[in-house]
Amino acid sequence: MSIRFTFGGDEHIFAEVSEEMSLEAFFKGMSVTNALHEARIRGVTEICPANASFQVRFDPDVIAPDRMLAELQALEAAAETAPAVLQTRIIEVPVLYNDPWTHETLMRFRERHQDPASTDIEYAARINGLDGIDGFIKAHSGAPWFVSMVGFVAGLPFLYQMVERSRQIQVPKYLRPRTDTPGLTVGHGGCFACIYSVRGAGGYQMFGITPMPIYDPAQRVPYLRDFMCLFRPGDIVKWKPITREEYDHTLAEVEAGRWTPRIAPVEFSLAGFQADIDGTNARIMEALNAH
Repeated sequence: MSIRFTFGGDEHIFAEVSEEMSLEAFFKGMSVTNALHEARIRGVTEICPANASFQVRFDPDVIAPDRMLAELQALEAAAETAPAVLQTRIIEVPVLYNDPWTHETLMRFRERHQDPASTDIEYAARINGLDGIDGFIKAHSGAPWFVSMVGFVAGLPFLYQMVERSRQIQVPKYLRPRTDTPGLTVGHGGCFACIYSVRGAGGYQMFGITPMPIYDPAQRVPYLRDFMCLFRPGDIVKWKPITREEYDHTLAEVEAGRWTPRIAPVEFSLAGFQADIDGTNARIMEALNAH
């Protein structure tokens, strides 16, 4: 897996780690970008990691483009031998699947959907060979998801399912984007899940909604007072299916400033995961339950 570097004008270098997302690509990109951050190279002004790529902005008056490229290539070589171990967090996210708000929205945009006769969650269940809505919810929430990128919309996490590739949920985006998506919608496009941090346009299939704020620029939510965005790359998410009654109760607690998410520290080893996916997932979820 060799990184391809490309100059983008005078101030940017774009790095493509792989043509498709994988945990291996994520870890290699993370290793390089973390090392670049720690190196504090004069002239580097911005580091932007993504799913299987990253971009670096630099000041060419401080560091010459060829020198910047050489620094990145040296960091890539060092990343080849770096252990792929991450000290991170597992975060439980409550989800009301098949909720009335995303249902109302998706019904307004059926002409833009691959299957106007079914809902998004029914369509996703069928094309993934799952047993209806209940089977989909079980598959979607039964294993943890890895946050590979935060961005595009402020605070929006992209999540990659931590199962064998053959078991990953795959669902295309809408044929044409919507002009409306409720805030905190849990969606899916391609191999990625996401949580819409704010209300706005979108094209991911809509499966449910969470009462849990993940982005608060005013920083009024108690657990977001230190930083306005909850997620960061490398976080692990466990979806928790909840009822409408549980949703309403959690939302009331959030609005009263009394609710905080369940979060536990956890170590993630890429080699350990590759050797025993289900065992690694079970250990990670045990850390959450024990916290």
